[in-house]
Amino acid sequence: MQFQNFPIHIAHADPAMCAGLHAFLAEHGEWRVTLDSRDPGLRSHARVLIADHAGGVELARRHGNRIPVLIVTPLEKEWDVHTAISSGVRGYLLQSCSAQELVKAVRLLLDGECYLSDPIAARVADSLRRSTLTGRQSDVLQLLAEGCCNKQIARRLGIGVGTVKTHVKGVMVKLDAKARTHAVVVAAQRGLITPGRHGAPGTGLGSGMR
Repeated sequence: MQFQNFPIHIAHADPAMCAGLHAFLAEHGEWRVTLDSRDPGLRSHARVLIADHAGGVELARRHGNRIPVLIVTPLEKEWDVHTAISSGVRGYLLQSCSAQELVKAVRLLLDGECYLSDPIAARVADSLRRSTLTGRQSDVLQLLAEGCCNKQIARRLGIGVGTVKTHVKGVMVKLDAKARTHAVVVAAQRGLITPGRHGAPGTGLGSGMR
């Protein structure tokens, strides 16, 4: 398929990345490349939107069903990838990607396909091979990481202490952890918890994984 008249809009938060992405894509000459810094209104006319992680997640939630979003980011933890994909992001590239891989990803998104860089695809496949935490287990795990005891977790989430113990046991089994602190360490290594994040009861800290 020929993409010469298709607009690719770059809305990356990092000015240096915007300049680099624009240079790579404009030099290729296969499409029209526009920049958010010059005209953010062109977002709604793009055939592909390219952004950083936070911006890409927001754009995917807003435009994902109509305009495919490609994220270019250094973030590669399981939680980062899961958040992006569950939000509707169609492409995920690491910032260290080559110009050739960038072009390939844009072409595939224009063709209606998805694209994950090889390290990200491997991480997603590995995640699918393991049991996924439920939303409530993710909530409990996050509060464990904040140093809460069972009673505090029960109070924060509005559930019984016995239910908290059940969720903690489930978390430890799924993470193959031998103790609560071990579960927190494993979760941090996998990017399943966010340091310093606090959630109110019922908000569902891990609502995307329910």
